[in-house]
Amino acid sequence: MRVIITGGTGLVGTALSTYLVEKGYEVVTLSRSPNQATAPAGVQVVQWDGKTAVNWGHLANGAAAIINLAGASIAGGRWTEERKREIINSRVNAGKAVVEAITQASHKPEFLFQASAVGYYGNGGDQLLTETAPIGSDFPANVTQAWEPATAAVEAMGVRRVVGRIGVVLSMDGGALPQMALPFRLFAGGPVGTGQQWLSWIHLDDLVRAIHFFMQNPDTSGSYNLAAPEPVRNKAFGKVIGSVLKRPFFMPAPAFALKLLFGEMSTILLEGQRVSADKLQKAGFTFIYPAVEPALADLLG
Repeated sequence: MRVIITGGTGLVGTALSTYLVEKGYEVVTLSRSPNQATAPAGVQVVQWDGKTAVNWGHLANGAAAIINLAGASIAGGRWTEERKREIINSRVNAGKAVVEAITQASHKPEFLFQASAVGYYGNGGDQLLTETAPIGSDFPANVTQAWEPATAAVEAMGVRRVVGRIGVVLSMDGGALPQMALPFRLFAGGPVGTGQQWLSWIHLDDLVRAIHFFMQNPDTSGSYNLAAPEPVRNKAFGKVIGSVLKRPFFMPAPAFALKLLFGEMSTILLEGQRVSADKLQKAGFTFIYPAVEPALADLLG
């Protein structure tokens, strides 16, 4: 059972590769620099250009699944116009490459997982957002508006497709949590901005299990929010970090300072989404970490 992962050397891809190898899958990770890529034991790293099926497309023939996680980090620097183009183009081009490979395959893959983000909904305020909620109007929403349809053409070829709108992934191996915890370790933790913005999060272990759940369950298709069933406000999240690390919670990060430091990118810190996990749970998925305190205790404790 071959699984191909684009973006497989990132935080989620690495954890997913390890998990799938342990489950007995043949895992192939695509990388622009395979000689420099660090992959888990048992994972085959194959070169690609991020734009076409050249050099790897034949592997899609008869594959059990393709997991499309590829895309430049949205938090990798200030959002200049050049940076915005890079963020969007990296996702659209990866999607085109996946569609090209599947089009050429005589025996189509059974399943495609298309990554997206809860940023799809823009600044949702206090509204509980299901998958039917309208798309937002800010830059993160614009990214998902280009990202999600990038692989939609495979559905007409008979390939089952799930779009996963992923929340903030909690892990100490990368992502946001180490940066969020650092001020607390330095006794300088506190709310970000007002602290009232919602944070929809998911433990990395649950995210990996959810993707595998989709692979195994042929009744799943369409869009799913991939976030724990108990989103929290930024202030409450910070208080739990402080409690787990036995550090005070008192020093706010003012909104004006974040706007000066990060520009438009500060919106991902100062705004948020409160998303529903109901559709995923009704499909039969069970979270190991549905609540934030045990999740952070596991990662920080």
